Amino acid sequence: MPNATFAVNMEKYAEIDGVKVHYTVEGEGKPLILMHGWGCNTTTLASVEKVALESHKVYNIDFPGHGKSQEPGEVWGIERYTRVLEEIINREGIERPSLLGHSFGGRVGILYSSRHDDVDKLILVDAAGIKPRRSMKYYVKVYSYKAWKRLLYMSLGREKAEKKLDAYRSKVGSSDYAQASPMMRAILSKVVNEDLKSVMPSIKAETLLVWGENDTATPLSDAKYMEKHIPNAGLVSFPGCGHYSFLDNPYQFAAVLRSFLNS
Repeated sequence: MPNATFAVNMEKYAEIDGVKVHYTVEGEGKPLILMHGWGCNTTTLASVEKVALESHKVYNIDFPGHGKSQEPGEVWGIERYTRVLEEIINREGIERPSLLGHSFGGRVGILYSSRHDDVDKLILVDAAGIKPRRSMKYYVKVYSYKAWKRLLYMSLGREKAEKKLDAYRSKVGSSDYAQASPMMRAILSKVVNEDLKSVMPSIKAETLLVWGENDTATPLSDAKYMEKHIPNAGLVSFPGCGHYSFLDNPYQFAAVLRSFLNS
């Protein structure tokens, strides 16, 4: 199917790499693109969008496999998701965009901004992008699982083994993993192991890091690493807030966002 873009009111769909991608466009002013976290969609960032619309034209993307966007037909990594952002920017004719990425969306913002000097401002909210540190317990668990998986394949055959493994992964995996389809589980496993530390020094955009100090998914230590290695970055952290700091402390978040966007 050829690439195509069509719109219904402020909702748009773009065919990108064979996947129908949904996004919304609203407001007037400088462009700001919102990118949600894993397992979320455009509505998750509704409160952020409301604040941004005071001064900006806002593009809000449903990443493939989320919201109203189609699921990829193969295992995508962060490169393919970044291509989705690039395609939307090109098709919409967006110049000097600001980017706001929460969690997984932060990964896309980091990689895109490291390659494009025309990003005006980058806002990373409890962003992913640093490969988690693994304990010895983790590696024992992983290699034990691999051995068990091999044994199941030998004793039950591929089809029965996969059903048993799927049930196990759903039970012991993260909530994001457990709720995902088999394809999205494979994609999640791929992207969480992609480390973006090496590209952070290439980001030229003025960067705001907003973090919940109690974030356990992407800990505050990640934010401090980013602040140190992204050349023009500053960090604002909220005590008592977790991985969704913009929801845990909406009023302070709104004040910080307004200040940064309009500075």
